[in-house]
Amino acid sequence: MAHHHESIIREPLMTGKDMTYARITNEILLPVENKPNKAWWIGFIVSALGAMLWVVSISLTFWYGLGEWGLNKTVGWAWDITGFVWWVGIGHAGTLISAVLLIFGQNWRNSINRSAEAMTIFAVICAATYIVAHMGRPWLAYFTLPLPNQYGSLWVNWNSALMMDVFAISTYFSVSLLFWYTGLLPDIASIRDRAKGLRRRIYSILSFGWTGSLKTWQRFETVSLILAGISTPLVLSVHTIVSFDFATSLEPGWHTTIFPPYFVAGAIFSGFAMVQTLLLVTRKVLGLENYITMFHIESMNKIIMLTGSIVGVAYITEFFIAWYSQVEYEQYAFINRATGPYWWAYWSMMSCNVISPQLFWSSKLRRSIPFSWALSIVVNIGMWFERFVIIVTSLHRDYIPSSWAMFYPTWVDVGVFIGSIGLFFTLFLLFIRVLPSVAIAEVKLLLKTASEQAKMKLIKEGHLEPAEVQYYKESLTKYDSVDMADYEKV
Repeated sequence: MAHHHESIIREPLMTGKDMTYARITNEILLPVENKPNKAWWIGFIVSALGAMLWVVSISLTFWYGLGEWGLNKTVGWAWDITGFVWWVGIGHAGTLISAVLLIFGQNWRNSINRSAEAMTIFAVICAATYIVAHMGRPWLAYFTLPLPNQYGSLWVNWNSALMMDVFAISTYFSVSLLFWYTGLLPDIASIRDRAKGLRRRIYSILSFGWTGSLKTWQRFETVSLILAGISTPLVLSVHTIVSFDFATSLEPGWHTTIFPPYFVAGAIFSGFAMVQTLLLVTRKVLGLENYITMFHIESMNKIIMLTGSIVGVAYITEFFIAWYSQVEYEQYAFINRATGPYWWAYWSMMSCNVISPQLFWSSKLRRSIPFSWALSIVVNIGMWFERFVIIVTSLHRDYIPSSWAMFYPTWVDVGVFIGSIGLFFTLFLLFIRVLPSVAIAEVKLLLKTASEQAKMKLIKEGHLEPAEVQYYKESLTKYDSVDMADYEKV
């Protein structure tokens, strides 16, 4: 009988006893169907204030122009492109968790993919606001589209990496949105069936007539796999094309072929860190400890550690390339990063991105929720510094010493960035208020195979060797939602 289930030595993907399909639905929909708690309101008010700061800062930028930012002739890109690349990178983990892990049959994605996909949508929206704001004439943003010449003379350079950005990111956003919403349909139908009045009508429209029939489920699974197959290349292509903004230039420190893989690894690194930041808070505030377990947290920490190591190798490789090239301008660009006026940004980047993730080699720290949450924030701070170092330190001292200049951000620069974080969290908090943050239909698939309850049943029925049972019990000690007294009774 045991061979019909997951191996007992694999840690369960759902904890808790007396779990039923009805209980899973009730617990996950509790935040959606009831009034928000105090913690949600505190988070929403703080985030909304940040979003208001973004509205004020962006409005000033639109009204007075880019002179409101700290840009100058030498440093024409700074906090704006730093913020843009940072947000696009954060959006990468959603597609990776949803699409790539689905194709490879990794069931541990089932509890975290919904929040990760939502994070992708909101992060790309925040990134897009930077592109529109930096245009100078944002009301002409539609010029980036392939319009007919009846709209006037369009002098668009279709060979430019910036134009590639428009198409890559809009494609990424469209596919990610479609993938996220398709996965939501069964859960929206569950809310519809439990709702009344106007609320029922709204969710009925949003569910697109989902019936839950066998043919509906077959088509749902087919479409999900097709979208996952389409999305998987986007994980590699989007940030590769973003890296072309720099790699196709002749600027010292930018003109390098390592940027595409280096940017992709950094994007996955920062994306998983943001997923960790969101899920650890969501897990506690919404009481989802049984569904987002220590196994999920530890798995993401391992990916953070791996991608952080790849990013560290990329940093070292950059110095080697500069030395091996024997181009004095290239060599000076990297020496200037480490020892020049912005040395503090460079060493902050190295400390946050290379050194701190190596602490996850310790299983005790890897399984510590407060430490994991703190380090996820440290990683995203470090990834912001990485983009700042690449952009500003390469620009502020180029080929001609007479044009060297320093960049100093204005309060509008800071306001746009801090405000975009407020906008992001406002959107995420609204999302978990009106839609389930965990995929109900996908989590239910784990109940009879990969849950703690299913494995407890195997133990009770005596289908396992004593050594296997002991190994399993020892592995459960790392879970904060498991009562070991239940096992002593068996």
